[in-house]
This record gives sequence, structure tokens and C-alpha cells, in this order.
Amino acid sequence: MSAMTDTKDRQEGIDGDTGKKVGAGVDFVDYFTAGVSLYTNKGDAQGIKTWDDLCGKTMAVQRNTFSHDLAKDQAAKCKKDGKAALKIEDFATNPEAETRMRSKGADVVSADFPIAAYSVKNAGGGKYFEIVGDQVEAGPYGIAVAKDNTELRDALQAAVQAIIANGEYKKIVEKWGVADGAITESKINGGS
Repeated sequence: MSAMTDTKDRQEGIDGDTGKKVGAGVDFVDYFTAGVSLYTNKGDAQGIKTWDDLCGKTMAVQRNTFSHDLAKDQAAKCKKDGKAALKIEDFATNPEAETRMRSKGADVVSADFPIAAYSVKNAGGGKYFEIVGDQVEAGPYGIAVAKDNTELRDALQAAVQAIIANGEYKKIVEKWGVADGAITESKINGGS
């Protein structure tokens, strides 16, 4: 269990890049929804609300992540649309990207929503960053369970549903600043 997105390909054991069957697949017990967020230095959003607002800006991003892929796609879109270029600076770690932005070397950082929300809440005691706009490419995070272990799958779903029902789930997501990714019902294989 580690921020794994519940997808049909993973449920069916299909390699998303090749389309080939590579395993038995898994069942997912969904516990959260997350996508990719943009964040800026606090009070310096520069009109950034969506990815289309990034043309002409400089983005710092952790390399080889989904955020990096989205940034490259957006840079190509800016170019295709004849807009100012999106400059991408990639780093080995997200904290390095954040440091670049804090030093005014970049206008914006992109990361998975939980990472962005954690940084916004905790960096400088919540004084350094702010999320701008809505998450993109959001999908369910799930706990992966072997398909033949339905007893464990069902027990995990019941446990997640129990903490949702008793209010502990809400306390947890609020404590970590990720309430925007909260779910109201745990599903099995809710990803598409």
C-alpha cells in the first residue's frame, strides 16, 4: 500500500505501456482520491489557476514523475498553440523543486496532491506555499490485495468503511491537510 492508483489495467494484470497481460492482477480497496496539483509561493500565484495558465512560466518538478510527464505535455501544448514557452526545470527530489521555487527561480511546482498538500501545510509552518487550482487526473488510491484473497479484501474494505463512518477518517485527512481527497465510501475496484 503506497499511493497506488486503482486502474482497470492493474486490476486485470495488464501492462499499461504494452497492453500485454503480465500477471493475475489485483483487487483494490479504495481509500482516497488523488491527482496532481500545482502550487506556488504563498501570495504569488501569478494568475495560475489551470495548466493552461502555465505558458510563459517556469515550472520546477521532480523528474520521472507523472507531474513531469504532464509538464512536458503542457509545454508541447503551449508550443502547438503558439503561446509563450513553458520552461521545465527537473530535479531529483520534490524538495529540490520547492527550493528552486522559493528562491524565485521557478514560478510553480507540480506534485501529487498529497505531497503538495503536505508541503503547503508544513513548509515554514504553512507560510511558504499555496495550492492553485484543482487537482487534475484524479483517481482512486487503493490497497492492492491478491485476487484470491477475498476475505482480506473484504475485511480491509470494512475497516476503511468503519473509520469513515465513525469520523476517524475525517480527522486523519484534516490533520494531514488532504481533506480534498477524502472519500465517503470505500469501494472495491472503483478505478477505471
